[in-house]
Amino acid sequence: MQPEGHVQEHFANIDVQRQAARLGMWAFLGTEILLFAGLFAAYAEYRALFHEAFVLGARHLDARLATVETAVLITGSFAVVMAHHYAKTSKAGMTCLSLVVAAATGLAFLMLHGIEYWHHFEEGALPGKYYSFPEIQTAGASMFFTLYFLMTGLHSLHVMAGVGVLAWLAWRASMGAFSHGNYNVVEMGGLYWHLVDLIWIFLFPLLYLV
Repeated sequence: MQPEGHVQEHFANIDVQRQAARLGMWAFLGTEILLFAGLFAAYAEYRALFHEAFVLGARHLDARLATVETAVLITGSFAVVMAHHYAKTSKAGMTCLSLVVAAATGLAFLMLHGIEYWHHFEEGALPGKYYSFPEIQTAGASMFFTLYFLMTGLHSLHVMAGVGVLAWLAWRASMGAFSHGNYNVVEMGGLYWHLVDLIWIFLFPLLYLV
């Protein structure tokens, strides 16, 4: 059982506190899903309007690099799951290591995605009026890359936030803050990271494979 000192005074017991934290986190994650759902709807609408341009644009993206990025994020999710497990079993060192590995996968993803962005900037495959890519001049091509940068850029911002959360949790774990009775914060941070991965699992086929 978790020591009573870990229970905030406005909660009756630790179980109530954990349920409240989970409810709050799931409500927050729900708003994040609604945000990306609007972008997915916009993508579907414009893909129907500019089907040829969206097909050509998707073929131009580097699906192999995106596959590597996907594997990196999934590895990060596995590390977060292990961090949660180690926190519950009061293994502070392994909890910290797992969180550091998860944060490192987030940084690796951002680096790989930055390489992808750099290639697009070099060739002029940019959003809106900045589009000057000569190989795809079909109507709607600039819209494809506008949505591509908007959706993947917003996702990358979430990855940055997730890396910050994981790094903070790793620091807390190194100080021995988590144990069998006090691991709820690790669970909440893990839920956020899993959402980041889940969003990418939808973006990957939508932008690179369909």
